[in-house]
Amino acid sequence: MKRILFQTLWMAMLMLIPATAMAKKKQPKPMTDREYWCSQAYKMAQPVLENMAKGELQKNMQLEVSPNWDGRSKKVAYMETFGRLMAGIAPWLSLPDDDTAEGKQRRQLREWALQAYKNAVDPESPDYLAWRGHGQALVDAAYVAESFVRGYEALWVPLDDVTKQRYLEEFKQLRRVEPPYTNWFLFSSEIESFIAKAFGTKEYDDFRVMMPIRKVEEWYVGDGWYADGPVFAFDYYTSYVFHAMYLETLQNMIDANQKGTRLEYKKYYDRELKRAQKFAIILERFISPEGTFPVIGRSTPYRTAAMQPLALMAWYQTLPKDLTNGQVRAALTAVLHRMWDHQNNYNEGGYLTIGFCGSQPGTADWYTNNGSLYMASLTFMPLGLPADHDFWTCPAEEWTQVKAWNGKPFPKDHRWGDDIQTKDKW
Repeated sequence: MKRILFQTLWMAMLMLIPATAMAKKKQPKPMTDREYWCSQAYKMAQPVLENMAKGELQKNMQLEVSPNWDGRSKKVAYMETFGRLMAGIAPWLSLPDDDTAEGKQRRQLREWALQAYKNAVDPESPDYLAWRGHGQALVDAAYVAESFVRGYEALWVPLDDVTKQRYLEEFKQLRRVEPPYTNWFLFSSEIESFIAKAFGTKEYDDFRVMMPIRKVEEWYVGDGWYADGPVFAFDYYTSYVFHAMYLETLQNMIDANQKGTRLEYKKYYDRELKRAQKFAIILERFISPEGTFPVIGRSTPYRTAAMQPLALMAWYQTLPKDLTNGQVRAALTAVLHRMWDHQNNYNEGGYLTIGFCGSQPGTADWYTNNGSLYMASLTFMPLGLPADHDFWTCPAEEWTQVKAWNGKPFPKDHRWGDDIQTKDKW
């Protein structure tokens, strides 16, 4: 009897061994950082672009507006959704096609995006955007223009001539909007400098480029920070708007080869790049060992858009010497995990909810709708670097706050002053 029992137990153990081995084999391979970033970018983009390519975004998107919404037409939300999303993922969609899982998703998103761009300016499309009427259109037209700047060859050049002319008309008619005396000046300069780059310098309004440049210079307060108008506010508008759109305005004018103005655009660009690098250092130091960062100022539901200059410097491959690819990737990946893994940031339709980390309607400002929040995509710009770039392949490194709070050496911070001087050419 004992012998039979022993044989039975032995056979059961033998049967368990391969089952355990198979269980180990079936364990999913951990995602690489890039795979994780791609999964989050696709999750954010797919419902928007698939629906808009079919002309069904305005039909199907589940809108949410601020509890103290100012009463303007809610149709502005669709333009906000599309423009802000595309500004963040344009670098990624500009990579060459390949047959990897990522490449297939990227190609699909690009195909949807190109059709969505056409629908956006086609008056016969159900998804023709709210270009006319409310002044808010100036803001989000600038993000559409920014997406063309960031994905010029992949997203602008392939569009047909009719669509391009429609964009020119829509951009030009926005000159009717008088921008507030704030970061809004850069929305005008982003659009007009893109017109100069894409259509030639005879088409753009020089004053709407020159004036924002002069005002932005007046509003620089040092150490990478800009005041949002004449009075400084401690918020993330230096991230959301200033550094990126100022750099792009200047680069567009360099690309347009516009020499007949008083400004030396290259010198202005080089100085602004140094300011952006300093601000990237500040943002990296804002990231705690847990992957959180300070929640300050207005427009906090823009979430990870606060990290835009750090992501931009990584994509431009112009990180300052104080920051390595390994530490910036590790820090931003920690932020993404902390933001997107721990709370439900999407509604049942797959669209972003109003909040900072989860659904928190009380964080909304009077102009906030859930289309506004797609500015969070601006963190994804490093996906525009190919998968074999050092940013993705180098070992992860501890970022500044991890080192500082664990008794390890870390670079001493210091004030950065402008060392490039500019003056009018005549």
